[in-house]
Amino acid sequence: MGDERPVLVVTRLDDPTADNVIAELNRRAVPVVRLDAAQFPTELSLAALVGGGAGLRGRLRTASRTADLAGVRSLYYRRPSAFAFPRMTEQDRAFAGAQARYGLGGVLASLPGCLYVNHPHRIADAEFKPMQLATAVEVGFTVPATLITNDPDTARDFARQVGPVVYKPLRAVPYTEDGAPKAVWVEEVDPAEFDDSIRLTAHLFQAKIDKIADARVTVVGDRVFAVRIDGNALDWRYDYDALAYQVVEPPARLVTALHDYLARFGLVFGAFDFALTADGDWVFLECNPNGQWGWLEPATGLPLTAAVADLLQKGRTHA
Repeated sequence: MGDERPVLVVTRLDDPTADNVIAELNRRAVPVVRLDAAQFPTELSLAALVGGGAGLRGRLRTASRTADLAGVRSLYYRRPSAFAFPRMTEQDRAFAGAQARYGLGGVLASLPGCLYVNHPHRIADAEFKPMQLATAVEVGFTVPATLITNDPDTARDFARQVGPVVYKPLRAVPYTEDGAPKAVWVEEVDPAEFDDSIRLTAHLFQAKIDKIADARVTVVGDRVFAVRIDGNALDWRYDYDALAYQVVEPPARLVTALHDYLARFGLVFGAFDFALTADGDWVFLECNPNGQWGWLEPATGLPLTAAVADLLQKGRTHA
């Protein structure tokens, strides 16, 4: 008899990456329960017990599936929608949202014996860029000189010391201009234009790397998939149509540092970005603990979907 423990997939309804993983798990006859925070409480019900002589137990029920909370083998935490309580007043909505986050969210973060890919709290910790950069230095990555400040004079001094600098947002947030969505790209900035508006919030300035290409390295458990990305833009995400991909083998010392980095944050998955230099150095830029990888698979033939499904099916990181 096969393993009937389900895999929970926590994400929004329009997530092609999760769709591919679920399709692969279905092909393997692995039970899957998919849910989104926005489904609670109208299409998702929770009954969790803890204490009284036993640990966390109970059930989670969607319109078509039921999961035994004590028997979840793994949880794939992707990109769920926010909780929504549209028929409530603003004050009641804030209260209900907080209860849902700490109730349903707390239960999902406490499943016994469950492998998280990744645990939502570990994702939250690992999304802070200052912590990413500090940890990258500690595990041995080459890291560009980086300044986080709201002081324009300090920013000017930094630019004078390190040469050309780029600006990066510390956190991506929805942004519109004239009603249209707009991305905030990594871009080179002129320190002569630094003014008092810098004082209004924190900014990240970084020494510009003289790169010949970029690399996206996706780590899934103990497997490492590295892809060289050739393009013309400073931020390669600006124009996907202009990119060329090549599967490459990262240096052994880099692979060790990748696993050390993830271990520091308690992660089993990470999407790392590096700048590649002419002298062969791999310069750490960032690690997204919940990064995209789906578009790389058709371009390279790398078995990324299968690797994620393997991890979720086994419920552990090692073979």
